[in-house]
Amino acid sequence: MTAQPRIDKRQRSVAGQVFLLQVVVVVLLVLGAVLALLLQSRHDGDREARTRSIAVAETFAQTPGLLAALESPDPARVLQPITEETRKAAGVDFIVVMDTKGIRYTHPQPERIGKRFVGTIEPSLAGEVIVESVDGPLGQEVQAVVPVTAPNGSVVGLVSAGLTVESVTGAVYQQLPVILGAGAAALALAMAGTALAARRLKRQTHLLGPAELARMYEHHDAVLHAVREGVVIIGDDGRLVLANDEARRLLELDPDCEGQRVADLPGLDAATADLLASGRAATDEVQAAADRLLVVNQRPTHGSAGPTGAVATIRDSTELQALTGRAEIARTRLKLLYDAGVGIGSTLDVRRTAQELADVAVPRFADFVTVDIADPVLHGEEPNGGGTMRRTGVSGIRDDHPLYPLDRLIMFVPSTPQARGLGSGRAEVVTDLSQAPGWQAQDPARAKEIVEYGIHSLITVPLQARGVVLGVANFWRSQKPGAFEEEDLSLAEELVARAAVSVDNARRYTREHALAVTLQRSLLPRTLPERSAVEVAHRYLPAQSGVGGDWFDVIPLPGSRVALVVGDVVGHGLHAAATMGRLRTAVHNFSTLDLPPEEILGHLDDLVGGIDQDESNCDGGQEMTGATCLYAIYDPVSRRCTMARAGHLPPAVVRPDGTVEFPDLPAGPPLGLGGMPFEAAELELAEGTQLVLYTDGLIEERGRDIDVGIEELRRVLAHPGRPPEESCQAVLSALLPARPKDDVALLIARARVFGPDRVAEWDVPREPSAVAGTRAAAAAQLDEWGLSELAFSTELILSELVTNAIRYGSGAIRVRLVNDHGLTCEVADGSSTSPHLRYAATMDEGGRGLFLVAKMAERWGTRYTAEGKIIWAQQALPGPNGDGEALLDLFDTEIM
Repeated sequence: MTAQPRIDKRQRSVAGQVFLLQVVVVVLLVLGAVLALLLQSRHDGDREARTRSIAVAETFAQTPGLLAALESPDPARVLQPITEETRKAAGVDFIVVMDTKGIRYTHPQPERIGKRFVGTIEPSLAGEVIVESVDGPLGQEVQAVVPVTAPNGSVVGLVSAGLTVESVTGAVYQQLPVILGAGAAALALAMAGTALAARRLKRQTHLLGPAELARMYEHHDAVLHAVREGVVIIGDDGRLVLANDEARRLLELDPDCEGQRVADLPGLDAATADLLASGRAATDEVQAAADRLLVVNQRPTHGSAGPTGAVATIRDSTELQALTGRAEIARTRLKLLYDAGVGIGSTLDVRRTAQELADVAVPRFADFVTVDIADPVLHGEEPNGGGTMRRTGVSGIRDDHPLYPLDRLIMFVPSTPQARGLGSGRAEVVTDLSQAPGWQAQDPARAKEIVEYGIHSLITVPLQARGVVLGVANFWRSQKPGAFEEEDLSLAEELVARAAVSVDNARRYTREHALAVTLQRSLLPRTLPERSAVEVAHRYLPAQSGVGGDWFDVIPLPGSRVALVVGDVVGHGLHAAATMGRLRTAVHNFSTLDLPPEEILGHLDDLVGGIDQDESNCDGGQEMTGATCLYAIYDPVSRRCTMARAGHLPPAVVRPDGTVEFPDLPAGPPLGLGGMPFEAAELELAEGTQLVLYTDGLIEERGRDIDVGIEELRRVLAHPGRPPEESCQAVLSALLPARPKDDVALLIARARVFGPDRVAEWDVPREPSAVAGTRAAAAAQLDEWGLSELAFSTELILSELVTNAIRYGSGAIRVRLVNDHGLTCEVADGSSTSPHLRYAATMDEGGRGLFLVAKMAERWGTRYTAEGKIIWAQQALPGPNGDGEALLDLFDTEIM
């Protein structure tokens, strides 16, 4: 390292001398500028004072009313307040009005009024304006005296206005801080600029003299020629200014090349010469020179202190390019494997996974890729060992290839590499398909087309996971002239190994999903019973990612009533589906008890709580979250619909005119929480009203608020007169996402109403004699309905039920006959005590009434209301054999 030359500290450097000289000059300039500003400010202030005094005095002298004030008996009293107000407004120190003898009428100091004016007034009495500086009552003053003339031109008075010298200099002194501040700022800026200039000069010269600079130039020249990188300097005229030794060697230049035009240099490659002569910027551009690869970096020079041109550096990268090529190949393969890890297996679908494998390998690894999967794997099963494959994934650089199309069933013959791979689990490379008779034996005609198309090389790799071969992947090359090599085989095996795991996961998911869907569908109603009370349409769609616990039901109840149920078990999978089945069965069982909706939900709540407790004990504390349910009972006779919900969304009620409402039902807690009672609400439905029950999967979606979903449901349902089936389709088309994340259950029931042609009712007095009248009325009604065959059994049933109500009941008694799919007899009274069926002994005189009712009717039972109870019995309508056989069976039983 070369030592810096010592500088004598006693001698000031050129940079220091220049700095000192510049500081002196700047200080003198700033001081001169401040002095000039002070003088100029003083001059301007004095001139301003004279001008303002004349203007104020002349203006006041010409003021209308001044002459009248001078002629008044007491001018001082009139003019003093006016002059003081004017003085303050005009910004002068005094305004004095006097007579022609100089006696003051006004003055800022009232004690001076009536005394003689200090100053010269004779020129003003002659009609002139005079400005002078005097030592007046206020101090040193600058004042102007102006005559006041009458209309005939005579001078009748004088007006003097002025400022004190202290006021004039005060304005100047007020400007002095600004002037001094500006001077200080200018001095600071000038000194900063001077310091920067000196610093730059010091940095550029390094405090070196000519001898030291010469030695440094020689040193830099030696380094330039010794460095192992070519350096070339080209002038703006395209001539070579400088070339170091490495540049001469790399470009094979002559010793006398400097000074020649770059384009005329012998032996220089044309492309390299064009680049150097252009002078444009270049970064790591590779140029060929004989058997070398040169990397050129070039930058144009635009220095203000020297000529323009360009500087280029050149280095030999022949060996580096070879290493870079191999590194690039490795990087490309790693990137391909990374993309395969990210892009393959994005969904749990076997077909989609196979297609992702084909897509990720084209065109970076192969020109065409086909993936063949065993047919059982597509359905979630393990392969059966046969050689039949289905083409599941196809991708290529062109679409007109002659390879087997997508979804084609293929049976590989034993001589093909695919069949050998399926049997052995090992991959194979076929370097030349035109010389592969075993492969051609699969389909000679198609093999000929493939070869003629240009596909010349093949790698076939079995898809193998957990020791089971699921299919085979084929990589075909056509565009690249070289065949696949053994290095390519390892990359293909890695790609297929990653895809095989995803295919197996998708297969296992497909199996589990199919099992869950099958279980769930087996637990849901396949067909709903045809009911006269409602017209029903329904839809159920499982989630794409896994089945859930949604269910719906339509349950017939006595008296032509119907129960509408929809529910949702929280969670997905087989557990949710099995729990749903248990709850649906429980709902059916509870419905046979003919309980009101809130009591049924209470029983379901206890059941779910018991299920949670059992699973908590079995699974070590893992409890089920719960379930939601909506239960509604519709009576077509009274048009009343009673509903209760447990954590479920409220139903939509579509009126016949298309108005959509969401009734405010009491929101009970979800099933399984316990501790809270459920409440029911009752609605009256007009004929044609649609009741829409649904689960949250219909209206809830990621990125959409539930209120938005409800409003969209309201909009879709607002169509009067549309059948339930069409409403179901419209709702799903508008609200269902492409890939639902949750199950969707939808149930739409349009209400029907039973009129007098199907219902008959009577009030029965609480007298034994009223039984005969009831039987007669019932017989007459059955004759009207064409059901005379049921008259005997109906009279018998009504006699027993009405007699029991009279004897053991209380309150009003009411009889109702309902003609629907069967004939229902109902007897209501105000008692909550239910009769019990018993078998009378041979010698008993009574106790056979309910036994006879049970034998005559298909079903009978009791349901409780807010007013009491209803005992009902339902008979089948007359069939081809009539009612006689049932009566004969009855009498046979009685005889036995």
